[in-house]
Amino acid sequence: MTTMAMARARKDAPIEGLMAKWYAGNTAEMMKEYVELAARVAKELPAGSAVLEVAPGPGYFSIELAKRGSYAITGLDLSRTFVELAGKNAAKAGVQARFVQGSASKMPLPKESFDFLLCRAAFKNFADPVGALKEMRRVLKPGGRGVIIDMRGDASPQAIQRGVDEMGLTWFNRVLTKLAFRTVLLRRAYTREQFEAMLAQAGFSETRIEESALGFEITMVK
Repeated sequence: MTTMAMARARKDAPIEGLMAKWYAGNTAEMMKEYVELAARVAKELPAGSAVLEVAPGPGYFSIELAKRGSYAITGLDLSRTFVELAGKNAAKAGVQARFVQGSASKMPLPKESFDFLLCRAAFKNFADPVGALKEMRRVLKPGGRGVIIDMRGDASPQAIQRGVDEMGLTWFNRVLTKLAFRTVLLRRAYTREQFEAMLAQAGFSETRIEESALGFEITMVK
């Protein structure tokens, strides 16, 4: 089976307008997760590091990271609405982070520009996942590190139930999120074998996949 077949051909479809604003409000209820992730990443990044967040949505991770150090932070999102929301959120928080519009598989960014990149909860939605991985490698500096955090395509109903319950959402948003996971997101997510096949084409010098019941954390070194 080819990687393209495994990837299940799809088109990039940015979240815009009211749906983007609902997503921003829903994920804001998970702020504790963004805070903890930013704190963990900040411990590993030297001051002055150039950081790219791929598909930052409303920008919560980038903003939390900017609060924790003198980093040059860029967020790249396909959605014009998210780029605008993230910029406003950064200004409101009083931090420096720039957000630009563009595709993960055709990044409007120069090569070897970033020391670290993060893509959280978005990789499964990319129309060209291998192209996105190759672009991640291209924009990283030699020795730079990238991290992808996303759900696994073989997550059990129990893992989804438990994972969403731990997000700290309101009752209504828990119901909607569980429905989205089961009806849309699970079908788009990849298994470990699919990730391994795609990573093999991207040219990283080192990759590592850590598993949980709900998802993967994938580390890539250029």
